[in-house]
Amino acid sequence: MRVAVLGGGLQGCCVALALAERGIDAAIFDRNDQLLSRAAVANEGKIHLGYMYANDVSYSTARMMMQGALAFAPFFARHLGSSQDSLSISRPAAYVVHRDSQRSPGQVSQYLKTVHGLIREASGRRGDAYFGRDLTTAPRMWSEAEREAEFDPQIALAAFDTAEVAIDPAALAGAVRSRIEADPRIDVRLQHQVTSVDDADGFDVVLQARCGILRERFDHVVNALWDGRFAINETRGLRPDRPWLHRLKYGVSFRLPRGTSLPPSATFVSGPFGEVVSYADGLTYLTWYPVCLQGISTDVTPPEWPTYPAEPLRSDLLQGTLKAMAQFVPCLRGLDPGGLEEVTVKGGVIVAWGETDIYDPRSELHRRFEIGVTSRGRFHSVDPGKLTMAPYFAEVCAGRILQDIVR
Repeated sequence: MRVAVLGGGLQGCCVALALAERGIDAAIFDRNDQLLSRAAVANEGKIHLGYMYANDVSYSTARMMMQGALAFAPFFARHLGSSQDSLSISRPAAYVVHRDSQRSPGQVSQYLKTVHGLIREASGRRGDAYFGRDLTTAPRMWSEAEREAEFDPQIALAAFDTAEVAIDPAALAGAVRSRIEADPRIDVRLQHQVTSVDDADGFDVVLQARCGILRERFDHVVNALWDGRFAINETRGLRPDRPWLHRLKYGVSFRLPRGTSLPPSATFVSGPFGEVVSYADGLTYLTWYPVCLQGISTDVTPPEWPTYPAEPLRSDLLQGTLKAMAQFVPCLRGLDPGGLEEVTVKGGVIVAWGETDIYDPRSELHRRFEIGVTSRGRFHSVDPGKLTMAPYFAEVCAGRILQDIVR
């Protein structure tokens, strides 16, 4: 039994690891020079418990995300051979209600309370599954004095503590690459562009490589591509019957100068705002929606947007994001972009259903539960929706393939 995994991002790598764990050989095909080199490392690394999706009043997105969140750390603890607290994680996130939020402080408070109850129910006896964090304590509303000490109170109308954290995606990517390189059941084929999947005695995966066009036969195919997933699905007759958006969003990360106060990790809800991810070692990640959103496409295959923007866009993103967020995060004021260390500006494609952007409270972008593994025979397409869900859906997909073997 051989399985082709299309795409060497986090979803593809997780699928390959889950297959190898079950004794199934997998080959990962990726067009880039390195696994986990694009969208996998160009995000804030948030492992969502569901607190962000207050515009989904059905709580379906929250229920989906918490399943992924509770599976995330145990998956990597098992596959990386380390304890889950060895992953580089951020300070826990505060959820901050922006003055222009699409939800009032009261609505957000009630939403967080309900989601917390769902998390406790979902975690059950797995109380330490989320990076060893205590999930029994409900989100706490900050006092006025606490809020004024960290944010401009004219902009931040309310703030709530949560247990939610982010992982450093670049550090995780490095660990996963090393793990996959050492696994004899996983064959990595870099600089191989998948062009189609044809029917044969199984499937022929058609590839564009440096040496020309190649065809290779497999028993199962897992389409774990990110921005290229729709195009390959279309060759299998799986064109979506609903609208979608590809969005290019950047973020900036840097290390603060020594002696500088660390900002709180904070997510601003609900609408076109942004967030701060803060690590104890001074690593800080910022994204501010109006500045960092740089492209939208409704094409089956989006443009070749750069992961690392060139000048002058790079400097504009860094300066614009700092300027915007310093207006209401006081400890960011006065930072000189030229004096920051280890500055990285990177971005990736966000693939989601919908026709309108998150400026619209009714946009489908506020709902991320219609995702998962679609199987047509032995062809499987994985839509993780968010980084959070990659290990969870990897287990689902690998389980289906194993079930087919034992039948």
